[in-house]
Amino acid sequence: MIKIGAGKLAGLLLGSTIVLGCEGLAPSDLDLLILGGTLIDGSGEPSSQMNVGVHGDRIAWIGKDGAQATDTLDAIGLVVAPGFIDVHSHTVPALIEVERRMNEGVLRQGVTTVIGGPDGGFGPAMIRSVIEALRNNGSGTNVAAYIGHNAVRESVMGEDQQRAPTSVELEALRVQVREGMELGALGFSTGLMYEPGMFSETSELVELAREVAPFGGIYDSHVRNPVHAFVESDEEVVAISEGAGIAGKIGHLKAVGLHNEGRINDVIALVEGARSRGVQIVSDQYPYDGAATSSLIGIIVIPPSMTDLQGLSSGLRGPGPVDTDELGRFRSMLVNPSRRPALKEASENGIDGGFAWLKATGYTSMRVVSSSDYPELVGVYLSELAEEGQDPFDTVMDLIAGAFDPVNITLGAITEEDVRALMVQRWNMIASDGAYADGSESSRGHPRGAGTFARFLGHYVREEGVLPLEEAIRKITSLPADFLGLNDRGRIAEGYAADLAVFDKEVIIDRSDWDHPQRFADGMVHVVVNGVPVLRAGNLTGQAPGTFLSLARIP
Repeated sequence: MIKIGAGKLAGLLLGSTIVLGCEGLAPSDLDLLILGGTLIDGSGEPSSQMNVGVHGDRIAWIGKDGAQATDTLDAIGLVVAPGFIDVHSHTVPALIEVERRMNEGVLRQGVTTVIGGPDGGFGPAMIRSVIEALRNNGSGTNVAAYIGHNAVRESVMGEDQQRAPTSVELEALRVQVREGMELGALGFSTGLMYEPGMFSETSELVELAREVAPFGGIYDSHVRNPVHAFVESDEEVVAISEGAGIAGKIGHLKAVGLHNEGRINDVIALVEGARSRGVQIVSDQYPYDGAATSSLIGIIVIPPSMTDLQGLSSGLRGPGPVDTDELGRFRSMLVNPSRRPALKEASENGIDGGFAWLKATGYTSMRVVSSSDYPELVGVYLSELAEEGQDPFDTVMDLIAGAFDPVNITLGAITEEDVRALMVQRWNMIASDGAYADGSESSRGHPRGAGTFARFLGHYVREEGVLPLEEAIRKITSLPADFLGLNDRGRIAEGYAADLAVFDKEVIIDRSDWDHPQRFADGMVHVVVNGVPVLRAGNLTGQAPGTFLSLARIP
């Protein structure tokens, strides 16, 4: 049985409900009233018609009438919900920049808290930078963070990564993990598909995960080999969580590739089995049938021997417009047959055993999502493009050479049936895995950054009826708050933080897609962060009340 701190108890009782003091005497000193809305409190319980009063940064009153306040927000015909919590966000590095601190792309989806540093990305220095930036400049959203394995491993072990740490290095890793937790991190994250995490052993991860247990922290993992060892990689999350005595989350869980179709049910059974014996395993998921995006050129790895092409591929990654001169150089390289064997080796196997997308996911997992030159290929997997007897790498290179504009792909295709099978699990959260979105017409990026929560509520809940709205709200509010130990957020209840999302349930929808991934979502009317309206009647107010949310459980 996994032992947990009292602060986690509410989060593990997923069906628990906070009792609201709905009919109490209305206070006379409210700063803000949200009037006339349909209240969905985040617990999963049925909605009700209630007004919400805010004093300072707290919800101070919930009731039907009798209250007055300095300021009001009209919520007639709208849903009033707790602010949404994105447990897997890549927007945080952008928020350090003053001009991007509002995080408008997620605010317009109702997100009031983003959790940065997934995939092992943040070391103590980065967490300090985030804290300082928020203290000096504020933010449109609250920010919390994980302490990351890849970052601390790089700090301690430098260039020599393809081995286990020495005992001295392991202690130095422990020190940095503890330092991250003392700074307020919510837990320990890993990115085991990427360098240098891919070179670690499970035993190392258990030892480091144990360092977060005294703080009440959790383990969050981008698993090791989600395409070629799908179930086994998720089993490792259970083993690490169980070995460290902490709760664990499988990050952006999905069954990628034609060969894994239907196997999400095996992982659902794995999670249910772990939970039945007291290991608190959850997952998060983005509501899309494709993972990270790239142009075909972006999956080509340039070997070190091709010195004339070093630095070229990185400038051509990602879907969307590329530098025409660079593209011309790349095409000229492709016509030389003598180069292809070395390119194939590096692209399919990585350099010196390192990371490569074709190695990590492969042709059976990559699907064309857009192409102006070859529109008939949209929806086709790379493994299906090669003619009988043709090497798929040659097919890819021929497409690159022949296309005027980039051929854009998802690097991890998922079937719609598997997306829905996971979505309805009570322990599964919705999260974006999204980067900063600027609202432009740019074709670079993934639509999840600007669309995840609006797509979930608009497409899957309203249009498809996959989940009731109350349950959907629970998955993006109280479920993540309780799991992460953010014990005063995720619900509309007196005394809780006044993070609120007010939206039109008949309108909310994503506008971002594979060709225009940066477009902002529609339907979010008001957003309140720490008691301050940040979005009012669909317009940014210019206020930046977001703060760093610290677990702050120092042993």
